Amino acid sequence: MNVDLVVQNGTIVTSDTTLRADIGIAGEQITVIKKNLRPSSETQVVDAKGMFVFPGAIDAHVHFQLPIGGTISVDDFENGTKAAAMGGVTTVIDFATQEKGRSIQEAVEARRKEADGNVCIDYGLHAGITDWNDATRGEIQQIIINGIPSFKMFMIYRERGLMADDGMLFQGLEETKKHGGMISVHAESAFILDMLIERYAKEMKTLGAYAHALSRPAYTESEAVHRAIKWAEATGGRLYIVHMSAGESVQYVHDARARGIDVYAETCPQYLLLDDSVFKQENGHYYASCPQVKKKTDNERLWQGLETGDVQVVATDTCTLNTQQKDTWGGDFRKIPYGLPGVETMLPLMYTEGVGKQHFSINHLIALISTNPAKIFGMYPQKGTIAPGSDADIVVFDPNKKVTLHANDLQTKCDWSPYENWSLKGYPNTTISRGKIIVSGGKFIGECGHGQFLKRKPVHQLDL
Repeated sequence: MNVDLVVQNGTIVTSDTTLRADIGIAGEQITVIKKNLRPSSETQVVDAKGMFVFPGAIDAHVHFQLPIGGTISVDDFENGTKAAAMGGVTTVIDFATQEKGRSIQEAVEARRKEADGNVCIDYGLHAGITDWNDATRGEIQQIIINGIPSFKMFMIYRERGLMADDGMLFQGLEETKKHGGMISVHAESAFILDMLIERYAKEMKTLGAYAHALSRPAYTESEAVHRAIKWAEATGGRLYIVHMSAGESVQYVHDARARGIDVYAETCPQYLLLDDSVFKQENGHYYASCPQVKKKTDNERLWQGLETGDVQVVATDTCTLNTQQKDTWGGDFRKIPYGLPGVETMLPLMYTEGVGKQHFSINHLIALISTNPAKIFGMYPQKGTIAPGSDADIVVFDPNKKVTLHANDLQTKCDWSPYENWSLKGYPNTTISRGKIIVSGGKFIGECGHGQFLKRKPVHQLDL
């Protein structure tokens, strides 16, 4: 059989099947799946005996080398994608955000200049819209043709010049709908949020980092989610809620989807596994993100949303900031640079906490971290499944490997972890990207520059 690589003796798990079979890979693609493949003596073999074989995870929300809060996130495209590969992630989607007075295309070209040749796995980009005008509107169709069908709009960050008002969001939904595109939103209520931040700033000497949590109650998100859904309903556009953190937001998405509104939602491990008590710790400022982790009741409702399909994607919003960067806050919660590391630990955390604690099946795990994002973001079936003709993006996952997480053991350049000393059962062993083994036995053996820009397709009809 004319194959270059065989993954044999494992249990293949996709979003809808589980079977014992071998996988034959020729070049960059899967060519055959069957039992008892007999490779030649020259064929490379990965023995997956006793392990699961997953399609590579897709982290649809990362920020590598992102300028934020007067600093730059420490995982650049090279190390960020290495960390992703170590965690079983074979595709990431980062962001190219328009600057005021400039075009979206200029932002895309600048971001690709930073990433191309420096990534170890495949990557895509979301286009961030901050300056809505006739010129921006006129770019949408061509940006989608060029392989970027997803656009990000912010409902906050007035002070940074990033915020889209309701009229901008409305028009963005209208225009992207015409061409098979989608608007993703950072949903928080800007004017209420800014008011509360200034209110709690008066008490920050006594409240410390916990003021960050108090100034961003769950309703500052859920109100904005509800409002964005209303504009999606009015326009018929497709809406995607990024990094959803509030339990009430899940209910709004559930109700909207029941009415046939084209809305999808993402949450992140931190919103499932952490609660706002972390801000009362001595190092509480390390945990600041935007939106921030909420309460245990929010954790519970988000888990339910994943179980029922109201929340379709788990991503990370990775933005890696080390302790030195976090410590620049100087006791003022308004000055903490926002962001948490996450891309490297997403898959093992979600396996341990999601599958291991019986929140959902192993097949549903694959849907959440691979198949659903591939479908929503125009990559399926090239990515997100194990099938003949699909890219050979594969993770051999050892369900019995026990790992205690320590920041110093991870590939990320972050010198702390939100999950320090967490005990996991189940961890990636081997990662294959487009037919090339890039992680073996828990060691990165790939090459910088192996990854490619992923030209994604518009999605006119979507059924999850």
